[in-house]
Amino acid sequence: MVDVSKWPLFSLLNAEELATVRQACVFGNSANEAIYITHGNEVFVFGVNCSSCLGTGDSLSTIVPKKLDFLRGKKVISLSYGSGPHILLATDDGQLFAWGHNGYSQLGNGNTNQGLSPVLVTANLQNKKVKEVACGSHHSMALTHDGEVFAWGYNNCGQIGSGSTANQPYPRKVTGSLQGKNAVGVTCGQTSSMALVDNGEVYGWGYNGNGQLGIGNNGNQLTPCRLTALQGLCIQQIVSGYSHCLALTDEGLLYAWGANTYGQLGTGNKSNHLSPVQIMADKERIVEVAACHSTHTSAAKTQSGQVYMWGQCRGQSIIMPHLTPFTNTDDVFACFATPSVMWRLMSMEHDDFLTVAEALRKEFDSPETADLKFSVDGKCIHVHKAVLKIRCEHFRSMFRSQWTEDQQEVIEIGQFSYPVYRSFLQFLYTDTVDLPPEDAIGLLDLATSYCENRLKRLCQQIIKRGITVENAFTLLSAAIRYDAEDLEEFCFRFCVNHLTQVTQTGAFWQVDGAMLKEFISRASRCGAFKN
Repeated sequence: MVDVSKWPLFSLLNAEELATVRQACVFGNSANEAIYITHGNEVFVFGVNCSSCLGTGDSLSTIVPKKLDFLRGKKVISLSYGSGPHILLATDDGQLFAWGHNGYSQLGNGNTNQGLSPVLVTANLQNKKVKEVACGSHHSMALTHDGEVFAWGYNNCGQIGSGSTANQPYPRKVTGSLQGKNAVGVTCGQTSSMALVDNGEVYGWGYNGNGQLGIGNNGNQLTPCRLTALQGLCIQQIVSGYSHCLALTDEGLLYAWGANTYGQLGTGNKSNHLSPVQIMADKERIVEVAACHSTHTSAAKTQSGQVYMWGQCRGQSIIMPHLTPFTNTDDVFACFATPSVMWRLMSMEHDDFLTVAEALRKEFDSPETADLKFSVDGKCIHVHKAVLKIRCEHFRSMFRSQWTEDQQEVIEIGQFSYPVYRSFLQFLYTDTVDLPPEDAIGLLDLATSYCENRLKRLCQQIIKRGITVENAFTLLSAAIRYDAEDLEEFCFRFCVNHLTQVTQTGAFWQVDGAMLKEFISRASRCGAFKN
């Protein structure tokens, strides 16, 4: 359960007021300013009102929440704060509002006058609907529904991505390497910017003195630059700290780069990294990462709900991910971060409401609600017949033609291993696969047998990403055996390109003689043995 009262500032609210809070964000140099939205979509603010960032029309502090009537009835979908401070807010109808410090035109209204109240940002955004906002220290970014990225404000290090270091008074579309790309996420460090596109690629620009752009050097970039070190990985979430970044792949792998003075990269030391480095490889699948540009703190949540933190922690440096007693990443920032700000617009409904996908994921292998068991290698997997029939033609046919209610509710499986069959059943509940390449071979066999083409493609992706000199020929053999033509070609090319190393492994000489002969013949036709 997300508990907003863990932030000291919210102790100023009484129980009745706390019960009305649906969304909230704590910000400020001392975590002493807050904005919250009620279940009735009314917006309230309270705190010290530095730079008029409460948007109340004046610069007066208040411990009594004040309503922002200008935003009455508007449903907030994204909110971000700069450490200037300034505020950006996007509503569900695509409107963008800004207020607060404006010394570098970070409000996007063309001047440098302080914004005492929320103003609608429209310049260069006509007919564009904003769905996500992000703030650096004194610059701003907005992501539109059609995947375009706009930036404005302070640009001393190129964080606007315009190709120069001139400040930008109005929202300006970020082009260059992002031209024609469909962005799905944006995030800001203090003076750097990052964008995630729909194919899993990551682009960065701006200040890079600590390697926070992850491009292998520490030179500033005035236009978007792709993180080529992440090539071959499909990134699904990126977050930025003060001067470091975290990226999460679709397979639950976690990468970090940039500054590491406080151990915020989680590598076990305090050395900066100019390129992404994998961390928490020994942990289970990661499902969420957290950081914000005001802190040097990092956090991650695993598939089973464990929450880890590392980096600056109440004056200490935690250089390795440390297991916390929390159930969400938000609590890490409430209790450990300096200052105790929020890393995102926090929703009180986040842990109370489960989507259909989340509910299915939760009930996989649950003895309490299951009505069917599979026994594989002496171990049971609990499932729901209705889910299997809905999700898989193999089971739909089996239950229709063979199954009756008086049949035994345990099905014995002997053709496949437990890890493989469990991963297959879990895929029917989650649409994801989490297996090493060697086990993915067995799952590829199952996917072929059950005519599950999407699962077959996912297995091929896992195998491609996990191919090494040691397992390349084994994977090639499997691709041929399971008639995976695309994978077969990929593995063949890998073996040819690394021919000397591959032929020195035991796997190369232990395969079927006919296949070995066919490979040598085919590789010869490609000129692989000329040297």
